[in-house]
Amino acid sequence: MRITNLQVYDMHNSIRASGYPMKERLDFNSQHRYIDDLDWKRAVSLASRESSEGHDNFLSGIIVSFDLTCTIKMWTEFERYHFAQIVSSQSTMHRLSKMQLDTAFTPYTDPQIIKRLEELQKQFREDSSESAFLQLVYSCPVGLELTARVTTNYRQLKTILKQRHNHKLPEWRAFCKEILSQCPNAKSFLIGASYGERSC
Repeated sequence: MRITNLQVYDMHNSIRASGYPMKERLDFNSQHRYIDDLDWKRAVSLASRESSEGHDNFLSGIIVSFDLTCTIKMWTEFERYHFAQIVSSQSTMHRLSKMQLDTAFTPYTDPQIIKRLEELQKQFREDSSESAFLQLVYSCPVGLELTARVTTNYRQLKTILKQRHNHKLPEWRAFCKEILSQCPNAKSFLIGASYGERSC
């Protein structure tokens, strides 16, 4: 599992906007452009609340984009999150027949299975029938690593961290650690005070 090219957008304005619910009136001419201590304390306090309460909604405005490389097994679970947009991704449909399979799998994939897939790959190159193609595609193990560009937000990452930090797949635990190490203010906004005691 690898996260590369991570970028975070609109944190400043989302923190500032977290104060809107308690404003009686917004003076757009004199509205401050800088985050002050009050803004910061309010944002950290709101971020520490459970997502089901809705108080942390400003986190939805902090947009995060990154390239994620992980196995098909992890992708299947990742796609259950509804606020993670896949911008573009590698395709087994278009490229499995040409991939360098000896380097395309997690180390946990049985080498004999990879060897068998290489045989099916060769068979498809010699006989490009639909049957040969479908046998190749449906025989691909979930240990194949694919890369996609993902756009999500801090609120969704907060949910993912809460649900996946202790997951049975080591990829998910590695994902949580990478998000916490690469996202600005992750400990304040993504894990909260009560969560901070856990190992992630």
